[in-house]
Amino acid sequence: MFWDRVAGIYDLFVHIVNGRTHKALRGIVSDWIESGDAVLECACGTGMLSAVIAERCGHLTATDFSEGMIGRARKNCRRFDNITFKNADITALPFGDKRFDKVVAGNVIHLLDEPLKALCELNRVCKPGGTLIIPTYMNRNENGRTGGFVSTVGKAGADFKRQFTVESYRRFFQEAGYADVQVTVAEGRIPCAVAVMKSKQAL
Repeated sequence: MFWDRVAGIYDLFVHIVNGRTHKALRGIVSDWIESGDAVLECACGTGMLSAVIAERCGHLTATDFSEGMIGRARKNCRRFDNITFKNADITALPFGDKRFDKVVAGNVIHLLDEPLKALCELNRVCKPGGTLIIPTYMNRNENGRTGGFVSTVGKAGADFKRQFTVESYRRFFQEAGYADVQVTVAEGRIPCAVAVMKSKQAL
């Protein structure tokens, strides 16, 4: 698997190649996490967001489809005792309904064959009145042009299924039935839009 192969070097992308974006992203996400929250994180990667979530929440369950990424995340977050790491498929989560106060899925929606199926799962495990926090890289500019990042990593083996602008990303959630979607952009070399919305059980 591509993500297992790159797990050992992915932190270079996180902290150096796209460090400015990720610094802003960590700040945006952490502002939504509160003391006592039970948080689920999907696609945790090497733990970039896991660390800032764990600093603020009661307990974090951090998952990823890649065992290699999970291994790196465990090492990067070993100072925290409130994280449980688990290998999991975002489209078939092994958790009960309405379990988590906050559900985070970072930089994964654009990679999925069935993003709406994943969104239904994220919503299912979120408590009524809970919050979905879903950042994703912006792979197209407002003129509809594909960014060089997509071409480069595509050649390396990452398969981008969708490419978003900020507005098309907002529409993706609105068309899925989330009328009130707040989108904040983490600016940097490869910008990231953070979509935040209440679980649909609360509507």
